[in-house]
Amino acid sequence: MHNKLEIFKKKLIYRAGYRGTKEMDILLSSFVNKYIDSFDEKLLNELNNFLNFEDETILNYYHYDLIESDIDKNKISKIFKSFKI
Repeated sequence: MHNKLEIFKKKLIYRAGYRGTKEMDILLSSFVNKYIDSFDEKLLNELNNFLNFEDETILNYYHYDLIESDIDKNKISKIFKSFKI
């Protein structure tokens, strides 16, 4: 089980770092790298769901407090909102 969790973490790190725009690559990879080792399996699954949101949705939530697609229903989004690089 431990090995599966480590593989899952690596996939999340990869997804956070290769979004399509440099700004989102930097923002999300910095966030994920800072917190990933402190997240339990439940939060890792929520992180996976959070990373499924479109870049524009995440960016609008982070910078402009625009809430789309239930992004604010995820515990990870609350941690992300308070994250500063």
